[in-house]
Amino acid sequence: MLDLTKKRIVVTGGGGFLGSFVVDSLKARGCESVFVPRKRDYDLTRMDGIEKMFADAQPEVIFHLAAVVGGIGANRINPGSFFYENAIMGIQLIEAARMHKVEKTLIAGSICAYPKFTPVPFKEEDLWNGYPEETNAPYGVAKKALLVQSQAYRQQYGLNSIFVMPVNLYGPRDNFDLQSSHVIPALIRKALEAKEAGLDELVGWGDGSPTREFLYVEDAAEGLITAAASYDGEEPVNLGSGYEISIKDLMELVARLSGFEGRIVWDTGQPNGQPRRRLDTTRAESYFGFKARTSLEQGLQKTIAWYKENRPETAGA
Repeated sequence: MLDLTKKRIVVTGGGGFLGSFVVDSLKARGCESVFVPRKRDYDLTRMDGIEKMFADAQPEVIFHLAAVVGGIGANRINPGSFFYENAIMGIQLIEAARMHKVEKTLIAGSICAYPKFTPVPFKEEDLWNGYPEETNAPYGVAKKALLVQSQAYRQQYGLNSIFVMPVNLYGPRDNFDLQSSHVIPALIRKALEAKEAGLDELVGWGDGSPTREFLYVEDAAEGLITAAASYDGEEPVNLGSGYEISIKDLMELVARLSGFEGRIVWDTGQPNGQPRRRLDTTRAESYFGFKARTSLEQGLQKTIAWYKENRPETAGA
């Protein structure tokens, strides 16, 4: 068991959605030296930015959570930059961790790395059995390359680097910009605005048939920290709730919790994305005792309440 409270810790992406909860949780556990590199000061797509971060923070433990992410629309518009920036950040960071003899490096992967038609539930050993779903393949392949690097560096250099793959996250502080958000914040915003505007219908993308698994962000933060403290293996590990819901049922649940009482219609001209997603979470429970604690309905209630309190003044006006 690694005592994180005694370590100098860097959390890349620590100002972002997941990262901010990881930072909060580390500090709540008594970690006093937690460094968050801001993009304006440290460009992690450049080696000189990474070296500046290492010089300033001298990390003993790294949580690499920084990523360029978005929903289906953002992935379709930015496939090149999503591939390059996610790949180059991780590749250079892992190399720097090797050069600076970092004690523990956690790389946050993505379930977008899984093949499009992975048998459900997704098992980690199925990662290489096909090509990812096309709309997010550049992002998924970039992340999967970091798994290869992590394992190769462990084999050649003895780098203690672990690779954890969170499922779709949601919760307070999420991105609610409809141009780049993921499905849950987009649905919450649309449902609340439709209710407040007195609209009688809410439009969803695709046909509602795909299924997804969601993990509440505070649970995810706890899972990553527990893995960093307790897991030292080379195998990738899924991090999820183990609960699968269709987009149709999800949209009806969000509408109910948001108070929207109109009808839901589907824009079948828009893509569905991957047909099903649910993770096998056996490894996380077996290797470091992680099990999600927050139900989807509880998490959605907390997320909706947070968004109502924190959205821009113009929303719903």
